[in-house]
Amino acid sequence: MTPATTGAEPAHRPPRDCPVCAERLSITGLGCPECGTELTGLFRPCTYCGLSDADLDLLRVFLVGRGNIKELERHLAVSYPTARQRFADLLVRLGLEDAPASAAAAPVDRDQVLADLAAGRLTVDEAEALLRG
Repeated sequence: MTPATTGAEPAHRPPRDCPVCAERLSITGLGCPECGTELTGLFRPCTYCGLSDADLDLLRVFLVGRGNIKELERHLAVSYPTARQRFADLLVRLGLEDAPASAAAAPVDRDQVLADLAAGRLTVDEAEALLRG
């Protein structure tokens, strides 16, 4: 059964980067799950489509909150500096900002990051990235 016939969204997102060489993938095919029509060519990629569900949720809360980081802080149940850092990391993943040099990066509250990890508000990978700077 296709997603169109079940009324459900596809469970998986396409990868953004090549698993072999790590270069950005190009969209070269589109298909209709209802009638089977397929289009091939070179299509412009969607910047936001490769984001994780957590990143999309963070972006949604930021937009609904009209850019208020305090809203992110409340939604994520993390400290203000952690919310700011998570948003800064999202901007880097979107390619809207360059990754900060480790010396210029804002200091991270190590205890808060570990508390957020223990409470399940951060994944191990997110906590590791924050602690590495």
